[in-house]
Amino acid sequence: MPASALKNDVFLRSLLREPVPYTPIWLMRQAGRYLPEYNETRARAGSFMGLAQNPDYAAEVTLQPLARYALDAAILFSDILTVPHAMGLGLDFAAGEGPRFARPVRTEDDVARLAVPDMDKLRYVFDAVRVIRRELDGKVPLIGFAGSPWTIACYMVEGQGSDDYRLVKTMLYARPDLLHRILEVNAQATLQYLNAQIDAGAQAVMLFDSWGGVLADGLFQQFSLAYTRKVVAGLRRENEGRRVPVIVFTKGGGQWLEEIAACGCDAVGLDWTVDLAAARRRTGDRVALQGNMDPMALFGGSQAVRAEARRVLDAYGPVGEGGHVFNLGHGISRFTPPDAVAELVEEVHHHSRSLRR
Repeated sequence: MPASALKNDVFLRSLLREPVPYTPIWLMRQAGRYLPEYNETRARAGSFMGLAQNPDYAAEVTLQPLARYALDAAILFSDILTVPHAMGLGLDFAAGEGPRFARPVRTEDDVARLAVPDMDKLRYVFDAVRVIRRELDGKVPLIGFAGSPWTIACYMVEGQGSDDYRLVKTMLYARPDLLHRILEVNAQATLQYLNAQIDAGAQAVMLFDSWGGVLADGLFQQFSLAYTRKVVAGLRRENEGRRVPVIVFTKGGGQWLEEIAACGCDAVGLDWTVDLAAARRRTGDRVALQGNMDPMALFGGSQAVRAEARRVLDAYGPVGEGGHVFNLGHGISRFTPPDAVAELVEEVHHHSRSLRR
């Protein structure tokens, strides 16, 4: 189905700062463990990787939140670590422990062996995009995504999540040449990966720089933003006769907002620590903004959820000219009550219509 046949394109129009009737909303990790139907599908799949690598299962869980809520976009169900897994690092998701690599990248020989993977190893992702587009039947746009080169490098070197990033930062300070080599490979792989998602039918793409905020000023620009910029510069920006918007999200990156906004993206994602009104003043009309409610607000009960939604919308201001996509400041918690999400979506749509001028 061509993009022009979309029944609801408010999300895409807002990203491109075009007129919209209300503020669109989607949620990071909206297809996930807070939904009982997701947990049922994952149990049938047998494991997280069994779920992610089966296009039909991936499509099923991608569409589950849209069956419950009037969300304005779907996001592909996958994981940012599929790319290094395709490089041969041996990704596994142990129950209760999160992702772990069997073969982390820590030595000069490890780095020398790294190469951009054959995209055919990731065909299950592109097949999932095609299935989801078919099943969506133009209901809302589909977002593709990838991790940023820096964030992927953190996992590759640490071998898993980290509290202090000791191993990757040791490499950064002791052997920056090795880290730059990893980042260059990651940038080229990420670029090919996202372009293949676009070719398969993704109508917007997002780069998750989840760990950019752990870097010192100066090092963020050198080791994270420079490689994000390389990816953005090479992305295919039009498909099916329509522009493909690009969102860049750096958790903890509020102090570098102007620099991120200048990387070539269409929209900047904001975490909940950023003043949305000030962010709008700082970026002007250069980019759209996405965010930025604290995910924990969803535990506060109906009145708190609705009040916080209104506070975020009021901070951004009138929505008629587009430019704001409502989202959480990070991924939704697995413990979130599903009814709280229904309250949030309803309030965002209702209140933002009252702000339209």
